[in-house]
Amino acid sequence: MKNTDTPALKIGALVKRYNDNEKQPIIDHIDLTVDQGEMLVLLGPSGCGKTTLLRCIAGLERAQSGSIDLAGSRVFDAGLHVDVPTHRRDIGMVFQNYSLWPHMTVRGNVEYPLRARRQPASLRDMRVSEVLKTVQCTHLADRHPSMLSGGQQQRVALARALAPRPSLMLLDEPLSNLDTLLRDELRTQLRNIHRELRFTGIYVTHDQTEAFTLGTRVAVMNAGRIEQLGSAAEVNAKPGTEYVARFLGICNDLTLSNSSGWASDAGALTGDLTLLPDIAGEVRLYVRPENLTFSASGTTLPSGSICLGEGRIKDAIVVGHETDYVVGIGNKTLRVKQSNATKPYPPETPLNVVVAHRNVLLYRNGQLIERTA
Repeated sequence: MKNTDTPALKIGALVKRYNDNEKQPIIDHIDLTVDQGEMLVLLGPSGCGKTTLLRCIAGLERAQSGSIDLAGSRVFDAGLHVDVPTHRRDIGMVFQNYSLWPHMTVRGNVEYPLRARRQPASLRDMRVSEVLKTVQCTHLADRHPSMLSGGQQQRVALARALAPRPSLMLLDEPLSNLDTLLRDELRTQLRNIHRELRFTGIYVTHDQTEAFTLGTRVAVMNAGRIEQLGSAAEVNAKPGTEYVARFLGICNDLTLSNSSGWASDAGALTGDLTLLPDIAGEVRLYVRPENLTFSASGTTLPSGSICLGEGRIKDAIVVGHETDYVVGIGNKTLRVKQSNATKPYPPETPLNVVVAHRNVLLYRNGQLIERTA
């Protein structure tokens, strides 16, 4: 029986370089703890180190320094020369390219890790039946991988990793090769499977929707370090740094300065400026396109709102139930998303661009300015 008080994973000061001459390591002194039952998502762009970190945990890459504990057992310690091989670490792994054995049936693929662990036939049969039912692939048991769709192959790969009930599941962008509709379907299924089985997992992705759908916590990575770590809701609502804000697609940004009054690099600000922090110098303002609205010139602003200036519609792109407006304010271009239920605005329409104070994100020296109001 597992001790739920012991972390499923604990990483201490891990450093990984592919070349000893590299000034910037691909994994740069990472400390990380993952509790039992968590799904931690490593989120970031290509080259940020997320897959390398996963491979270090699996024992497929060897770090130059630091330590890794799995369920309280040390599997890697550079200083003590401990490096437990991959097959002796109690992990399951789901790869981006499925990696199913083509000569085996679905049943044979799922049963293989149980055979490798020399489990008795009765237990193997029970576990295979359980996991195939969980991933809705019971009817595919006697097929070979070449007879399966991409989505079916990925579900079988997940079943194979789940069958031995490992202490830790590692998932390396498992949905990235699938089309959009299938990816959405499997993402929901994976979320439900995690809720049902409560396995501990680390999931690597560059997709924000996957991260916030699947993650109990999300770690946004940047240049080998964890830039921000928190609950999915917290990271999404309050990106802790400008890097995280930009990576999450918050594309509207202005530089604000406060001398005799607040102004931006797009022009003067109006509205309830007392809501802005009472500090001198420059700050950076970020706001999501869906949090911007339009108002006609001369219209009274709603309470608690700030007008970023008068802009003109430069373009309008209809996407589903929304229209994505490109708006020019001074020398800046902003994006504004509006529901198609509103009357469309023709090009060059002059409109004020307004944001509610609660939807403004302010940064100084790259760090989020926390506000109580």
